[in-house]
Amino acid sequence: MITLALSKGRIFDETLPLLRAAGIEVPDDPEKTRKLILATNQPEVRVVLVRATDVPTYVQYGGADLGITGLDTLIEHGMEWGGAAGSTGLYQPLDLQIAKCRVSVAVREGYDYAAAVRQGARLRVATKYVAIAREFFAAKGVHVDLIKLYGSMELAPLTGLADAIVDLVSTGNTLKANHLVEVERIMDISSRLVVNQAALKLKREPMRKIIDAFGKALGQP
Repeated sequence: MITLALSKGRIFDETLPLLRAAGIEVPDDPEKTRKLILATNQPEVRVVLVRATDVPTYVQYGGADLGITGLDTLIEHGMEWGGAAGSTGLYQPLDLQIAKCRVSVAVREGYDYAAAVRQGARLRVATKYVAIAREFFAAKGVHVDLIKLYGSMELAPLTGLADAIVDLVSTGNTLKANHLVEVERIMDISSRLVVNQAALKLKREPMRKIIDAFGKALGQP
């Protein structure tokens, strides 16, 4: 049995064409079913629905053989940006080029971020992406106090909790609606296929079939 970990929403929807390219169909709609384990038209392949932030953990510890999640989640999980497994036991064979967005710095309208950085001010930054933010500001030589939040990031500058936020940005409409402006783009994000290295050795043929089908659908040799 091959188990693929996915999260509901955009990643699931944009993964479906790749699954079809591998001959895999998921008949259940994850938004309409209470089931967390979904069968497919392939008896030897199933999908498990987990939170996006939990995908690397499920794959790392063998709860799933493969998973799809954003680069931001992988970096926060401790995986190296270039795809090296490091100590996580994860292999990142493909950038699937789906669920694209970016990680950016944003501040409230009227806040002179450039001047604060230039003057060496110590900034309070609210974010869910602590590892990404820490590395980014350290590389710039900017002193920051990081405040870990899990949601409603836009509130932090508006209530005085933080001077800036580091968050995912897609269209930028949420920032505009809350009178925030994007001031720095940290990195582009897309979703990656991650593989449990031990499972790849034990189930090499069926897993390579899926990985190669994904690669072919992306136009990769």
